[in-house]
Amino acid sequence: MELRTMRTFVAIVEMGSFVAAAKALGLTRSAAGKALSRLETHLGTRLLHRSTRTLSLTTDGQFFYERCVQILADIDEAESSVRQDNPEPKGTLRLTVTSAFGRIVILPLLNEFLKKWPELEIEISFTDRIIDLVEEGFDLGIRMGDLPVDSLMVARRITHCQHFMYASPAYLQQHGTPENIHEIGSHQRLIYGLQSDSGVWQLAEKAGAEIAIVGNRRLRFDSGEAIKDAAVAGMGIALMPSFLAADDVHHQRLVRLFPAWAGRDIAINAVYPHRKHLAAKVRQFIDMLVMHFPS
Repeated sequence: MELRTMRTFVAIVEMGSFVAAAKALGLTRSAAGKALSRLETHLGTRLLHRSTRTLSLTTDGQFFYERCVQILADIDEAESSVRQDNPEPKGTLRLTVTSAFGRIVILPLLNEFLKKWPELEIEISFTDRIIDLVEEGFDLGIRMGDLPVDSLMVARRITHCQHFMYASPAYLQQHGTPENIHEIGSHQRLIYGLQSDSGVWQLAEKAGAEIAIVGNRRLRFDSGEAIKDAAVAGMGIALMPSFLAADDVHHQRLVRLFPAWAGRDIAINAVYPHRKHLAAKVRQFIDMLVMHFPS
């Protein structure tokens, strides 16, 4: 399949007209129509519904159009990278990031990034679900924790976070403030993770001592933000990342308990598929993150 045919198809979709697309590409209306027909024959499916007045994408056409736009943007970017050392990012950057970190940390950075690169678009999935970047068509993922040794992904550490214990003043007033770390297990704990073994809190003290806290785990969540909201509402003690609790601590909606004790240090990585040449849009986004989180 020729790239010219692909570009013709994209132009027809975006301009909504064979005539307008043909004019923009320097073709005749007939040539544009024949290009689309050849493409549909090659793919064995109809891409566009045609009527005397309108054109609309079929389901297959919508999927193929989105992939064509990305492919053509990548090709343009690859050509630019040969012509100059620092090509300008173009096309669409598809990014997936954990919900809490994405909303609290990544989202505020996007405005300046988009201002700097006006020809770039960004699509973001905020989810705690582990996504297969290749299978679901994402360029980049921001993930917490180390990758498996056999992972086919490349991980670049951009920052890290530690987990501390937090509770609301209302909870502490009603249930009492624990006097030592060993009393935490007798309190209502808000657990992250729905697995049976997710109720153990592994903590370490600055001096080097370690402890595993078990006990009450009646409430479990699969969302860090839900745990934070439950802690603010006085439902129990939460072990969560400091970035997630920072605003509520500042406004005295949460109190950090036993500051000398923390969960393990967790890496926050920019993750992307193995590629010989990293697209400019991915490289520039990672560079922005690294500059924002100096080591």
